[in-house]
Amino acid sequence: MTDDNTPITPEIVEADNGKKDGQLVQQSVKPDILYLIPITGRPHLPAQVQPLMVSKKRWEETLRKASKDSKNLLGLSYLKEVKGKYVYKENFPEVGCIVRMMNIVDVQENIQFIAQGLERFRIKQFLSDKPPFVVRVEYFEKTKENEDELKAYAIAIINAIKKLLTLNPLYSEDLRQYLGMFSPDQPSPLTDFAAGITTASGDDLQEVLELSSVLDRMKKVMLLLQKEIEIAKLQSKIQKDLNIQMDESKRKFFLKEQLKAIQKELGLKKDDKTSDVDKFKDKFEKLNPPEHVVKRFEEEIEKLAVLETGSSEYGVTRNYLDWITSFPWGVYSRDNIDIKRAEKILDRDHAGLLDVKERIVEFFAAGIYKKDFSGSIILFVGPPGVGKTSIGKSIAEALGRKFYRFSLGGMRDEAEIKGHRRTYVGALPGKLVQALKDTQVANPVIMLDEVDKIGSSYQGDPASALLEVLDPEQNSEFLDHYMDLRIDLSKVLFICTANQLDTIPRPLLDRMDRINLSGYITEEKIQIARKHLWPKLLKRNKLTSKEITITDPTIRLLIEGFAREAGVRNIEKLFNKIIRKSIVTLLKGKKKKIRINIKSLEDYLGPPVFKDEKQISGVGVVTGLAWTQLGGVTLPIEAVKVHGKNPGFKLTGKLGEVMQESAAIAYSHVRANLASFEIDKKYFDNAFIHIHVPEGATPKDGPSAGITITTALVSLAIRKAIDHPLAMTGEMTLTGEVLPVGGIKEKIIAARRSGIKEIILPEGCKPDFKKLPEYIKDGITFHFAKKYKDVFKIVFNDL
Repeated sequence: MTDDNTPITPEIVEADNGKKDGQLVQQSVKPDILYLIPITGRPHLPAQVQPLMVSKKRWEETLRKASKDSKNLLGLSYLKEVKGKYVYKENFPEVGCIVRMMNIVDVQENIQFIAQGLERFRIKQFLSDKPPFVVRVEYFEKTKENEDELKAYAIAIINAIKKLLTLNPLYSEDLRQYLGMFSPDQPSPLTDFAAGITTASGDDLQEVLELSSVLDRMKKVMLLLQKEIEIAKLQSKIQKDLNIQMDESKRKFFLKEQLKAIQKELGLKKDDKTSDVDKFKDKFEKLNPPEHVVKRFEEEIEKLAVLETGSSEYGVTRNYLDWITSFPWGVYSRDNIDIKRAEKILDRDHAGLLDVKERIVEFFAAGIYKKDFSGSIILFVGPPGVGKTSIGKSIAEALGRKFYRFSLGGMRDEAEIKGHRRTYVGALPGKLVQALKDTQVANPVIMLDEVDKIGSSYQGDPASALLEVLDPEQNSEFLDHYMDLRIDLSKVLFICTANQLDTIPRPLLDRMDRINLSGYITEEKIQIARKHLWPKLLKRNKLTSKEITITDPTIRLLIEGFAREAGVRNIEKLFNKIIRKSIVTLLKGKKKKIRINIKSLEDYLGPPVFKDEKQISGVGVVTGLAWTQLGGVTLPIEAVKVHGKNPGFKLTGKLGEVMQESAAIAYSHVRANLASFEIDKKYFDNAFIHIHVPEGATPKDGPSAGITITTALVSLAIRKAIDHPLAMTGEMTLTGEVLPVGGIKEKIIAARRSGIKEIILPEGCKPDFKKLPEYIKDGITFHFAKKYKDVFKIVFNDL
């Protein structure tokens, strides 16, 4: 107990819904002063006898004083809910029930007693507004009512209770005997008893408790009983329906089992195990498996025949046999050996890429001549959106083979390639076995997309697992861990795709025949957009050229102003945007036909993202050429003299380590050969040089800017600017050698896009240059430099 100023946290009494037998006791003494305890759940009614349990800590003092001062009489008051931590006098309803406490016992930390309901009371005054609550009460006066009407309602209540007892077996025979203690001449206790046995809510029972008129009380209870009868009828119907369904299911089950037994005796039907065995044997006979597969199949079939169908081992063996019999052992599709048809399909599906298509046709020709396309692992390398995946599909169509593609991007588990071992539930073969099962031939075209983006983790290294798959000398005996059988993958044509080569492991790259896809020039993009992308998108959106048209000059402006990347994926996105906006205009009824032209293009796409590239010019400014994952780009390099107080130079533009070294090499070479470049011998003694590569937020690295940085330093030192569109690329050594670099095609395409008419390349790039198609080289003057002196003569001789 706390001090007098702090209210005690009450332990609310939960009334037990169970009904107990008991003899109604008339209380002759009605005390005006009562100790009060709140209860929740359901109110206690006169004529009810039920056990209650209260917290010993909270209510021991109240019960002790009630036993001593009130002769075991206690007031119970119903609270619907308790908000907050405490109960105050304002929470109590006006009407409650006085009970007699019997058999008071301690149960661990609680006190249990039997409460015998006696009579209603109404609270007149709180003598104590905190536990133990003490109240002054008054009792309901007996009102005169029509006895015949009371008797009629009493009989109706008794009949309703009896009906309820027959409908709901939960009301026991003991309760039926207890009902016999009430008669129509005792309407008030009968009504309270009837209300107490219902499942009505606490609020409804409190309403019954508060009604002073016995007749009104009986009317209310009759409604509660009627509702209870309806619920009991519904429960009975539901139970009956369930029993009927259960009986019907049991009947069907027994009939089916009898039918199975009869069919088995007559030999008309086999059991599940025999059926599985025969099914697997039938599937296996249609295949042409090697000897070691036949041996393993017979072993597994024998095991299946002796296992119980309910065992876990049966399920594992059955799944394994399902995979063995679903695998296309010895099943091959015939290759199409018409080279003209192959050329036609490639030209139909792809504009441009003449060198790539020529290389693929050569591959076809070699395969046709030897009548075997095995042993080749093709790797397409190029920027996103240049058609690597679609070329793979075209190759499969040209060969007449089934095509299966899966992406290696982000793959971290080598079991995806080599399969899981059959040591746990859920084990599966690797992707390659699944591919052959899905295509149902042993020689499909399998595309391994994004081979440069394979991950690795504690679960293994998928790139290493691919070494066996992509090696023509080893993949004829590829071992999948799940199948645990040697599988011949030598007839499969593998096509891989990648955006870059840096992240592909060298041993894996060594097994592939590389084909570079450098990207498209503007004319090729226009052809692709007009012949492929625009018709495809119109068809996808269920539109025709009569509803939406776009002119060729508009396509050119879209490509040059919005989509200068190497691929064509962004062009497709822009076309989609135009079509979506056009559909909105059509649906609003503003126009019936839309024509997209140069004037209206900006309304659909906004102002152009790319402006006409103007080459930065001036003393110390030179245009270089660089390769990125998205294709070639021009790379202007600037050099300025900051002051003449002390020698040195600094670099800006987010340059990588290799590019910083190229700048240092260029600076040293120029200072070491001042006389060769006609530079004042004292120029670099005090000059502090700042070298910057614009687009400072973009990371840049690589050795190909070596001669460009050197030229920028020479231009600054001799104060001569390059006054015509010239670009260059090449690695520089300390002694002035110009070394070859890669990405020549991409760099030339970038220079053409920028309007550059003259390009300097390393002498070592001539073999790559000669392989380029003429339409890429047309209109550009090319120079080849073996040493930097050659570059100096080309750039500055005419200035």
